[in-house]
Amino acid sequence: MGTSQAIFLCPGQGSQSVAMGKAWMAASEAARRIFAEADEILGDDLGEPLSRLCLEGPAETLNRTDVAQPAIYVCSVASHRGLIEADGEVTVAAAAGLSLGEYTALHLAGVFDFAEGLRLVARRGTLMQAAAETCRGGMVALIGADEPAAEAICGEAAEGKVLVCANFNAPGQVVIGGNVFKDMHNFFR
Repeated sequence: MGTSQAIFLCPGQGSQSVAMGKAWMAASEAARRIFAEADEILGDDLGEPLSRLCLEGPAETLNRTDVAQPAIYVCSVASHRGLIEADGEVTVAAAAGLSLGEYTALHLAGVFDFAEGLRLVARRGTLMQAAAETCRGGMVALIGADEPAAEAICGEAAEGKVLVCANFNAPGQVVIGGNVFKDMHNFFR
């Protein structure tokens, strides 16, 4: 076991799945400690211990933003701690994350400790879940579209509702989102 440098890419929401973290929990005491700490910090805020939701689901609960975000953060940190336990000291040469993953990257870079990061992520997930329940909306990724094409689609499909370019994922992939309206899904067929 020696010291190595690594670049960590941290996932965002959407990467969650039932049984995530199971292999790390089985193989690593350090990973198990992270899950135990998360269960202690969150208590019954999610209705059940986070570790149980990660391992057993159900998927519809794990996919809720208020559950998925802390679950992904905890699994990501647990895998990092398990890696260190297995391979010795690992220096974070760089860390980056997509959306929620930015919080994991900030933790790995030493900006805040695990508990503070978990509290931030849990609050973020709760607020995002509340916003999603307050206003019905939807989004879709347009594959092969550039910004002018996506804006034209939004203008044609909006029917007086809000429909805008929400994210430019990569060249040729634009996410549009807004109010859900009756014919939105039929428009894209």
